[in-house]
Amino acid sequence: METSKPEFKLIIGLGNPDKKYENTYHNVGHLFVDYLTKSFQLKGPARRQAGKSLKTDVYMNESGRFVSRALKKAGIKSENTLVVHDDSDIILGDFKLSYGRGAAGHHGIESIINALGTKNFWRLRIGIRPKPRKGIPRQKAEKFVLKKISASDKKILEEVFRKSEEALGISPLLS
Repeated sequence: METSKPEFKLIIGLGNPDKKYENTYHNVGHLFVDYLTKSFQLKGPARRQAGKSLKTDVYMNESGRFVSRALKKAGIKSENTLVVHDDSDIILGDFKLSYGRGAAGHHGIESIINALGTKNFWRLRIGIRPKPRKGIPRQKAEKFVLKKISASDKKILEEVFRKSEEALGISPLLS
């Protein structure tokens, strides 16, 4: 039996708006939307398309306000929305698709759940945690989420973006 993939009418990449946050691990959601836009321009509309893709223009902890306004303005239900964000509990190079889960300490997701009054939306959780190394203790997230992404990690993330786009079968409409 074949299960259908969710139809996303809106893809929202989380991040912080200031220039100083560009290319930081916490802005992986913004980077994913940039990747999709570029990918779509190169490949054209041959893939199954998602709806509009947006990058938040508020700070991470205020993401709920942005998402709530965007859904209301577009007349889209939360169930048809994909929120893309960093996840410091997932190792860099991995990603997970989730639906209806709690925030797990991510303040941007916590803000969205509070603003929408529901956990019923899709999340593409992109790992940013450094790979464990013998003899080096696990770092707290606040030690690395706002650091600039290294060139080698940028390549890993671009591969994650490619794999997740393929797994989801999406390309955004640029309207």
